[in-house]
Amino acid sequence: MRPQTWINRTLGWFEERLDIIGPLKEFLGRPVPPHVSHWMYCLGGITFFFGMVQGITGILLTLYYRPTPGEAYQSILLIMNEVRFGWLIRSMHSWASSLMVIFAILHLIRVFVTGSFKAPRELNWIAGVFLGVLTLAFGYTGYLLPWDQRAYWASTVGTDIVGSVPFVGDLLLHLLRGGTDITALTLTRFYGGHILILPAVFVVALIGHFVMIHRQGISGPL
Repeated sequence: MRPQTWINRTLGWFEERLDIIGPLKEFLGRPVPPHVSHWMYCLGGITFFFGMVQGITGILLTLYYRPTPGEAYQSILLIMNEVRFGWLIRSMHSWASSLMVIFAILHLIRVFVTGSFKAPRELNWIAGVFLGVLTLAFGYTGYLLPWDQRAYWASTVGTDIVGSVPFVGDLLLHLLRGGTDITALTLTRFYGGHILILPAVFVVALIGHFVMIHRQGISGPL
């Protein structure tokens, strides 16, 4: 049996039982307004693309990264110097994180300037702002993971800023650090948040964001 025939029969078997293609075509078959071809309306898609790059490269990095104070920095050196194309994967992850933050901010600015946050899209605006905050949280938690001097002191300053929040600052500081100082427990918490908690919340919020865009359509220019 030719590979193409085998693949078609397999897909047909699943289609008979799950009826995936029909609802998927209905969901994706919505016409796109002409103004969406303008570059300003591509900022969200570019942000999503860099998020996909972050996810793929991040999964590859976890295969070699070891989140302990004694091995974190050495594992980074291993990735950069010994793992085949490891330097490329880590560089893509690093650059994509910065570009994702930049384009997320530009996307939010575009939505605000064009008035796309107004009724009936208020909830979608809130979801977008929440996704922007999560994007910053990804960068915040990932910055400590190399466990070098720059990462340590930058995280120290960052958590000190969080600790200065009135009333709940001390609670947030201890929640992030796992104590009064940055220790191995801090690294574990940042790593767990970076690869488990934040991705799970991000995917749920992103699905909600896309569903609302599909139902409400893409807003036009002023």
